[in-house]
Amino acid sequence: MSQFEAVAAAGARRFRPIMLTSITTFFGLAPMIMEPSVQARFLIPMAVSLGFGVMFATAITLLIVPALYLAVEDVKNAWRWLMEQPRVSTEPDPPAVGPAVARGVDASDLEV
Repeated sequence: MSQFEAVAAAGARRFRPIMLTSITTFFGLAPMIMEPSVQARFLIPMAVSLGFGVMFATAITLLIVPALYLAVEDVKNAWRWLMEQPRVSTEPDPPAVGPAVARGVDASDLEV
C-alpha cells in the first residue's frame, strides 16, 4: 500500500468519528452562544472561541495534517534519492591495464 493510499484510507475511516465529535461539541455549545441573558455575556466569548476552535481543529485534522505528512514523506524520499546518487569524480580515469601488465609480465618476456 502506498503512502497516499494509506493516508486516504485513514482519512476515510476516521472522517465520521471526527465529524460527529466536532459537530456534537459545537452544537452542545450553541445554546450558550445563543443565550441572550446578561449573566451569559461573560461566557459567550468563551463558547464562541471553543465552538469555532473545535471546527477549525477538525479542518486541520482532516486536511492539513495528512497533506503535511505526504509532503514531508516526499521531501524525505527526495533527500534519500539525492544521497544515493553516485558522486561525479573530478580526477581523470586511470589508464587501461591489460591482463599481462596486471600480472607483472614484462614486455620482453612475451614471445612474438
